[in-house]
Amino acid sequence: MIPFEKELIKELKKGDHSAFERIFQQYSKQLFLFSLSYLKSREAAEDIVQEVFVKIWKNRADIRTDKSFQSYLFTITLNAVRKYFNKLSRINEVKHDIIFNLSEHKEEFDNRSDYQLLLDKLEELIEQMPEKRKVVFTKMKIEGKSQKEIAEELDISVKTVEYHISESMRYLKDEFERLRINGILFFHLFVQ
Repeated sequence: MIPFEKELIKELKKGDHSAFERIFQQYSKQLFLFSLSYLKSREAAEDIVQEVFVKIWKNRADIRTDKSFQSYLFTITLNAVRKYFNKLSRINEVKHDIIFNLSEHKEEFDNRSDYQLLLDKLEELIEQMPEKRKVVFTKMKIEGKSQKEIAEELDISVKTVEYHISESMRYLKDEFERLRINGILFFHLFVQ
């Protein structure tokens, strides 16, 4: 670690906001470009950089001044990118399961040419939900959280969570029936 950086880290460890800002200015662009090279999404890369610096601030007291700070930053960033890909993989697996269960001919499922269109439509319908409903639905159906966990996290009642889930399922069922995509099976999938 270069001497200037070592002093900056010492100030950061004491909770000095200006030291934190200088570190952010020094490294944020490099971390953004590093993240972007993996994620190919500006928004996702920006989220990763924000996550990294939130972690740096929260764990500032534990940062070691005898090790390379830059290596530490890039290790945290790489771990955040891996976490992002793992989450994306889980989301895609859930979407795959939904579409598979909607398929009337499961034996021909992998050969369906409209599979990506179905995935895109599902994602589009979820994105069109009102913001709070979309958040509740995603936390329950994609992240697998309980109604109680969601209620506590969002500071709403369990009844409100139930309402949003019920409305989400009704909306998706109606839209998939309108599109003639076996909405009853889709609804059943989400009731389980």
